[in-house]
Amino acid sequence: MSDYIAEPFRIKMVEPLRMTTREEREAAIEKANYNMFALPGKDVYIDLLTDSGTNAMSDAQWAGMMIGDESYAGSSSYYKLRDAVQDIFGYRYGQPVHQGRAAEKVLFPCLLKEGQYSVSNTHFDTTRGHVGLCKATPIDLVTKEALDTEKDYPFKGNMDVDKLENFIREKGADNIGVIIMTITNNSAGGQPVSLANMRQVAAVARQYDIVLNIDAARFAENAMFIKQREKDCEDRSIQDITREMFSYADCFTMSGKKDGIVNIGGLIGVKEDEDLFTKVQSMTVPLEGFVTYGGLAGRDLEALSIGLYEALDEDYLEYRLGQIRYLGDILRKGGIPIQYPTGGHAIFVDARKVLPHIPFYEFPGQALVIETYLEGGVRGCDIGSYMLDPDPETGEQPEAEMEFARFCIPRRVYTQAHLDHIARTLIAIKDKADSLKGYRIVWQPKVLRHFTAKLQPLE
Repeated sequence: MSDYIAEPFRIKMVEPLRMTTREEREAAIEKANYNMFALPGKDVYIDLLTDSGTNAMSDAQWAGMMIGDESYAGSSSYYKLRDAVQDIFGYRYGQPVHQGRAAEKVLFPCLLKEGQYSVSNTHFDTTRGHVGLCKATPIDLVTKEALDTEKDYPFKGNMDVDKLENFIREKGADNIGVIIMTITNNSAGGQPVSLANMRQVAAVARQYDIVLNIDAARFAENAMFIKQREKDCEDRSIQDITREMFSYADCFTMSGKKDGIVNIGGLIGVKEDEDLFTKVQSMTVPLEGFVTYGGLAGRDLEALSIGLYEALDEDYLEYRLGQIRYLGDILRKGGIPIQYPTGGHAIFVDARKVLPHIPFYEFPGQALVIETYLEGGVRGCDIGSYMLDPDPETGEQPEAEMEFARFCIPRRVYTQAHLDHIARTLIAIKDKADSLKGYRIVWQPKVLRHFTAKLQPLE
């Protein structure tokens, strides 16, 4: 079993937490209509709903916020962020936006036309939603190794390149608006993409003249996995690996709320295509604000420019990936099936194996995260069929390739004792798993339903 890697920082400020009773949690989840996103934060003990914007910023970031330039146009904090994009990623153009889904909202209409396809190793929820809003169709072609949660494979986030080429030939290159590489691959379990796979996908994109975009939310974690697992990369710096990884793409979208280690902020990067960047700027002004602030305060631009560099620190990344590995090893020892090897930002419990008696249309992942909250005050998130919107034409519920209960670990927030509590909570559920019931949806919106849908437990 992995040893816990000590934090490469010391704590200057704390935020009190309150442990509720099971009776209080039962009342809270019922009031929230059994939707984890509707729970008030005050009713949660350990919050693993997401690692997006839930990070603890450093003293340098907080200091940077004090000198943020709040000029409406031409803020000096904007130029610091632009310079960071050029230095870290090697891209000529960087456009700030308020978060990752805003980056998709701005960029995707510049790339996708109605009736086209977006092909990805796996689209995450907002990515899939914004493809749909462009009246295009998202297609996921993750490597087959990702579907076997017990298989020890180093790069389960990879694209299946053979399937990619076959799909392009079948549909025609003109009908593929964009290829998206999500690093790390969140829906597959926070799994990394190899440099070799990026090269192969880039070669296909160039061959068929298709734009290649990187969903870069967790770029530094992916680079660290490459350093640890890919041949001839162990002596390379994280920034060097990052530069090569991004050299294969034409553009990127990024939620800075992950590996930017901030509470708000996002980015669009364009390597060198001036025409594309002009379109991006034209979309940014009406949707996000003037181009040099992009929906962010100057202080947030300042914090993001600092956080991007802090994410490259190898001591931090070793601790970061080590936390996930430590929790995963305890769970596996306790008989909890997870996506293995562990990814970079979360534990993905195989809900299909924990709750085999609950069919996909009764949402085993959602059932498991609800019970985890009831058992120990730990909030997680379904990454499975519940997250998939009904087919827009037939109204049928699609079945996810993987039914996960995801438990994200915010950056620089929780300690070893917290992780031990999470493990004890999940292991305690195993012995009563047979008694758990599924859920049905009683109300849902048309797009991205899992954020606001209302559910009821089945009798």
